[in-house]
Amino acid sequence: MSVRALVRRVEASTPPDRDRAVDALRALAILGVVLGHWLVTALVADTGTLRTASPLRHRPELVPVSWVFQTLAVFFLVGGHVAVKSHLAAQARGTAYRTWLAARTARLFRPVPAVLVLWTVAAGLLLVSGAELRTVHTLGKLVLSPLWFLLVFAALTAATPLVARLHPLWPLAVVAHVDLIRFGFGGPQELGWLNVAAGWLVPYTLGALWARGGLGPRAGRTLLIAGGAATAALVAWAGYPASMVGVPGAPVSNLNPPTLAAVAFGLAQCGLALMLLGPLRRAMRRPAVWAAIALLNLSAMTVFLWHQTALMAVTAAGLLAGRPLAGLHTAPDGPDWILARLAWLPVFALALAVCWTAFRTYETGERGAGRTAPAAVPRRREASHA
Repeated sequence: MSVRALVRRVEASTPPDRDRAVDALRALAILGVVLGHWLVTALVADTGTLRTASPLRHRPELVPVSWVFQTLAVFFLVGGHVAVKSHLAAQARGTAYRTWLAARTARLFRPVPAVLVLWTVAAGLLLVSGAELRTVHTLGKLVLSPLWFLLVFAALTAATPLVARLHPLWPLAVVAHVDLIRFGFGGPQELGWLNVAAGWLVPYTLGALWARGGLGPRAGRTLLIAGGAATAALVAWAGYPASMVGVPGAPVSNLNPPTLAAVAFGLAQCGLALMLLGPLRRAMRRPAVWAAIALLNLSAMTVFLWHQTALMAVTAAGLLAGRPLAGLHTAPDGPDWILARLAWLPVFALALAVCWTAFRTYETGERGAGRTAPAAVPRRREASHA
């Protein structure tokens, strides 16, 4: 099938009342995470082993990169919005909760077994071939780290009927109190793991509020200004890190677990996302642009789960050169590394495209179907949800 025919097929299969901007926000959030990981994750070849390092540790002026590419809050915003609309539509059709939940979570977890099986075999082969345990641990951690996101997202999806009418201020208050106990009163740091649920519940319930029509026309601007001001104040006067991703060696991470600063920044991002809905709706009227967004959404979890594998595959292949390659195996401690890493991004994208070609059918359910083009384009019966 030609590209032009595929574009026409996607356009014809999209219901006229589908809010394409919601799909665009989800796609941008996934791409932000992928590019962010590729830019701030370095696998350094060091005396026969690979270890992770981050340019943010050596180049603090790069911290704004984490503000641009740490986009998980937008994904949870869209997730809450879509889940509530989907659940309401399922109730109207008389669909049982168990059936609805199975359909919502199947797409999340279908691609996971392929990743786990491949990397279990790969880890075993690496150990048998004499690879250092530290190297295998480093690679395994990069592969498995995205799975926490799926578990949290699935848990919030399952709780949608309970949290659909929960105001975002309630989980925000939980995050604030947890941080006050941890950082203000020297409480146990383990208490921070409550924020894994409460922190991501904030944008999720904000999305639910959006789905119920509870956000006014100025909500985006209010969230952007208030969230941005709160983040700046917390960083400037409360001692929170400026980076919105974890930095190896830093005493506190804004993301693991989420802190009040990360949640406030997420609210600012959600505000910006809401403000972009109008421009995105206009952009999505172009069939070619919409087709690219729609097809990315069809395999969003495949892209998310395999993007670190793509980075590692390129890094491993580069070792065949017999010497460390700049931007790939070298320490991220100078401007030369940054320029070299930017040059490697198209190679990572090509490796990810290979992974996508090989494994996307596990997500879309096309295995054995003998189809020559993506079949799961947005259907007309799915007008109210994605």
